[in-house]
Amino acid sequence: MDISGAYDSILYDIAGGFSLLVLLLAGIVCIVWDIFENDEPVLPFVAAMACVVGIVWEVRNLDAGSSTVFYDSIRAYGLASYINITILLSALATVILSVPYLKRIKHGYGEVYALIVFATAGAVMMGTANSLVTVFVGLETMSISLYILAGLVRRDEGGIESALKYFLLGAFSTGFFLYGIALLYGATGTMYLPEMASGFIERGELTLLFWAGIALFFVGFLFKVSAVPFHMWTPDVYQGAPTPLTGYMSTASKAAAFAALVLVLYYGLAPMPVAAWQTALAVVALVTMVLGNLLALVQNNAKRMLAYSSIAHAGYVLVALTAGTSQGYAGAVYYLLIYSLMNIGAFGVMALLEWDDKEGRLQTIDSLAGIGFRKPLLGVAMGVFMFSLIGFPPFGGFFGKVAVFAPAIEAGYTWLAIAGVLASALSGYYYLRVLYVFWMRTEEQADPAVRARAFPVSFSSAAVVVTCALVLLVIGFIPYVRDLTQIYFDASVFATMP
Repeated sequence: MDISGAYDSILYDIAGGFSLLVLLLAGIVCIVWDIFENDEPVLPFVAAMACVVGIVWEVRNLDAGSSTVFYDSIRAYGLASYINITILLSALATVILSVPYLKRIKHGYGEVYALIVFATAGAVMMGTANSLVTVFVGLETMSISLYILAGLVRRDEGGIESALKYFLLGAFSTGFFLYGIALLYGATGTMYLPEMASGFIERGELTLLFWAGIALFFVGFLFKVSAVPFHMWTPDVYQGAPTPLTGYMSTASKAAAFAALVLVLYYGLAPMPVAAWQTALAVVALVTMVLGNLLALVQNNAKRMLAYSSIAHAGYVLVALTAGTSQGYAGAVYYLLIYSLMNIGAFGVMALLEWDDKEGRLQTIDSLAGIGFRKPLLGVAMGVFMFSLIGFPPFGGFFGKVAVFAPAIEAGYTWLAIAGVLASALSGYYYLRVLYVFWMRTEEQADPAVRARAFPVSFSSAAVVVTCALVLLVIGFIPYVRDLTQIYFDASVFATMP
């Protein structure tokens, strides 16, 4: 790599990677500040402001042409800005929800916000990667931070179990991922995604080394997005981790992993025959949707139910990727934004209604009978999230599912789209069950501990929940957002490469 022109391009690189640099700087500030002023209340504000600054910057660059910075290691502007906004919104909502929650459970440590910021920086790096090395560095930066956050409540055996399972299985999947990268480098001679595509064209054939690398590489991705059969860690980790942080794990990390997978498929594997990997993705998508929804049906713990729900939604995104078309990739990244809003909101409501002093690990759905009448704001918001997760019109989830199923039908995978629709209909049982308990059962049927709780709702937490609900109500009627994702994939892939 020739670095003789480093100073000539430094301002351009800083502008393209501005959000990432702001997050890294904010994380360092939080750590150093916490050393001198332990658990300083201003630290969440620093983390939140870093996210806000990043969001504002990326919104300005949504319509800009795609480019690369830092010697082609990460992508900037256009699609990268859209992905960054999705991740940063999840991080901002998590920081806001975490402040009163962690204070309530007496774990409001200053380093928590530094870890959230560093995890977000890793997610941004991974979701906008233009090189396999960048994908790996971003993945590990994000994962290590999440391992620690999952075990934040060290006095609770559920939290320790959550962190240990996440760490061990995550480290195991990372081994597959890294070995896959090594094999891909051996097969193509490069780590850069566009150059991988050129390598395929020059060689004119796909070797066994390449296929082995792709298989191992996909295993690492499928673990991060909780796709079957690499989903085993998800329910236990989600159930044991602090609830707002669980929401972050289910949104920001999944959005980053799927975004990286889209970039690999769209840029790195573009010349490769689509049929070569379509069937494998279709099978994984089908099994993930069906098994995720079936297992969610029998859950009585809200966080565990939402964990299996997130597995099913990973299957929906894989349906779009199975199409292997520009419309499929556009639908996938559009769905990631809607999914993030739905899950952040749902986990936010459950965090505000938590009463078992075990981070919701022992809390059942039935214990919250009649809570909608006591907390109508949360009850109504939860209704929006549940209907949206089902895919019921006119909520945002409906338009998201249209965006992921329609490309599959156009690509000839009608049977897979039908399976997705049926799986969504099946999910109506366990989503509507939450609303049944909230609104159609009496408060006398609730757990005595619930009746004794006041469940205070801070203004900041209410603002996050209400904003997520309102956006889900209107996002489907804003064609700009849907059309924006199409723009990023409309042109020929090689014509858009920098």
